[in-house]
Amino acid sequence: MNADKNIKGLWTLRYTLLNSTYFIAFCTVHAYAAVYLLANGFTNTEVGILLAIANIVSAICQPAIAGVIDRPGPLTNRLFILISVITILAGSVILWIIPCGKAAIFIIYALIYMIQFAYQPVMTALCFEYMKAGCDIYYGLARGLGSASFAVTAAIIGGAVERSGVTVLLIVNIVTMLLSAILILTFRLPNNDKTASTERDAISEDIKHEEIHNSLSSFAHAYPAFMLFLVGTICFFFAHNMINDFMIQIIRNLGGGETELGYANFLQAILELPVMALIGLVLKKISSDNLLIISGFAFFIKILILVFTVNMAMMYVSQSFQLFAYAVFIPAAAYYVNSTMSEYDQVKGQAYVTSAITIGGVFSNLISGVILDNAGITQMLVTGTIVCAIGVMIACFAFKKLPHNNV
Repeated sequence: MNADKNIKGLWTLRYTLLNSTYFIAFCTVHAYAAVYLLANGFTNTEVGILLAIANIVSAICQPAIAGVIDRPGPLTNRLFILISVITILAGSVILWIIPCGKAAIFIIYALIYMIQFAYQPVMTALCFEYMKAGCDIYYGLARGLGSASFAVTAAIIGGAVERSGVTVLLIVNIVTMLLSAILILTFRLPNNDKTASTERDAISEDIKHEEIHNSLSSFAHAYPAFMLFLVGTICFFFAHNMINDFMIQIIRNLGGGETELGYANFLQAILELPVMALIGLVLKKISSDNLLIISGFAFFIKILILVFTVNMAMMYVSQSFQLFAYAVFIPAAAYYVNSTMSEYDQVKGQAYVTSAITIGGVFSNLISGVILDNAGITQMLVTGTIVCAIGVMIACFAFKKLPHNNV
């Protein structure tokens, strides 16, 4: 009875495949956003504005969507992922097949970019939902292999774009979204495990009222350390997104091109695998909140090195700090939310993390492109370094001085 949910590695494999298709598409859409848009006649400032708008809408939508998913009802993690995948697929097909002007590209690409961010926290929440239902999923390994898929894609796609043009990005995205749709359609709990959702639906309104914090103010009161830490997260990802969104310009300034962009993305992504795969063991020695502080310091060192970078070798050294920055932050944040928050706040918790990441991207997009166009790369990176340093101080204060929850 329900034997398939406990077969060693089966659910981890299924979730890994879902992660892999997500991050292959994430590479084509996010890591190569500037490459695609610049090739279609956009300026650096226009690229920044497009990504900022997409991030703003995503940041607003994510907690609202999570609030709906957290309530018992028809919109589940799985269904929202399916809707997102189909929407991204449709947008990619339109960009590939139908000749579009800059205005149409702006709207469609912004929609694709936004939705892909919006369903990232739902992917994490899906994993913990199935784990609580008894499915054997090794989150760290699956998430790490997702990053490895990003890495392999990044290593290959740069050269493919140089040879065949940016249309390759759309084709890869279409194929992976088709595979993702198939995977999520088959990603179902065993029938007998549906009792978990039935029990959840049966919870009394009084208990739901006590445990669900759907307003920002009540959520902030319930989880004060987390909410202040989100401000630090915005600062970390201001710097992180600055590097990622305009990496092609940084690399061109060092004498490289799309191929070197692929190598740089490969390096930082492949280094995420061992850390994410071993995060369960690391958490036995270091708490998730301390790991998040460590990751903040790594984000700072990563961008600080770039301020003084004069060649691709130093660029690769900077990228190697992904091992302690993003690779630690993502699983540590997921486990922190899962361990400190009520069950009926956890999708929102994951969404707030992604929203903070997204807001960091908004400020980066709005500011970085303008600085780059008017003052240059060094000034852009110095700005990112200062903001990231402020984020580290905020994170230290949040976790060392404030309670994790008041629930």
